[in-house]
Amino acid sequence: MIDVAQRADVALSTVSYALNGTRAISDGTRRRILQAMEELGYRPNALARGLASKRTNILALLFPTPERGLGVTEMEFATGAADAARERGYHLILSPSELRNVHDLEQLTGQGLIDGAIVMEVRLDDERVELLAQAGIPFSMIGRPREPGSISYADIDFEQTTRDAIAHLAGLGHRCVGFLNHSPSAFSVGYGPTVRAADGFRHAASGAGLVHVERLCDDNAPAGRAAFHELRAGSPELTGLVVMNERAVVGVIDALDEIGWTVPDDFSLVSIVSSTQVTEMMRPKLTTFEPPSAELGRLGVQMLFDQLDAEGDDPPPPTQELLPCRLVVGGSSGPPPRRS
Repeated sequence: MIDVAQRADVALSTVSYALNGTRAISDGTRRRILQAMEELGYRPNALARGLASKRTNILALLFPTPERGLGVTEMEFATGAADAARERGYHLILSPSELRNVHDLEQLTGQGLIDGAIVMEVRLDDERVELLAQAGIPFSMIGRPREPGSISYADIDFEQTTRDAIAHLAGLGHRCVGFLNHSPSAFSVGYGPTVRAADGFRHAASGAGLVHVERLCDDNAPAGRAAFHELRAGSPELTGLVVMNERAVVGVIDALDEIGWTVPDDFSLVSIVSSTQVTEMMRPKLTTFEPPSAELGRLGVQMLFDQLDAEGDDPPPPTQELLPCRLVVGGSSGPPPRRS
């Protein structure tokens, strides 16, 4: 910083003001400082700046890797959040580990090395809410617990999405449909999307007067293949399937091929909460209800910034938003077949 000040012919304190924005300086002076920094190859040390400003400009994305791993759909949430953070001059670090106690959280925060956190993969009763509150770390959620209270969150509207998926199949003439959900373990721990989508499907199918069946399924192709055969054996009149498990849907397609059925002539498939980048790789391209992944990632970060910007003032009222998925019609859904 001394070298920058000498080259720009300004006081050392003026360089500091230009970097941390604590005092106004003229545009001409700022340009000279930035030019000197460029010529000298100077890059501010984020941690050193944090000691003075009480900010590190680092956010943590608490995204414990689910059993299905991180795929394209999951990473679209993360990249949306990262883009929103970068636009504000912040770095986003991904924490894929489970946080089970205050010690784990202290290890992550590194004694004040993050300014706040965005929480993902939210369970209905999520212990991280209390851990973060105890640590005094501002946070927002992409997802929501059972009782969000004053927590700011952005989440998929699973009730609307499943209702739209049922309406799509019912509009094509289907009268018996199924739902292939995430794994039994995801349901047992109260993973929000798994529980809410199951409830939404059940209510939507009943409301539409459809015969309906559902099954929890591990997140892999063999489990999807086995689940389809079990569903068909129990409900031979089944003509369409809503799937919220993009790894298992590959196995469903394999099972259809094994019995000589084609999609959508003999059976219809509709994927929900799955990126078109994934469904476009299927043959035929799957009809999907694509999640607003990037938008939810951005909203989660913006909600956190609202809290950080209000530091020292009265906390802002919580922002709580639900966004439905968007229908992208592919080649996997059509009228039900006429079977003997």
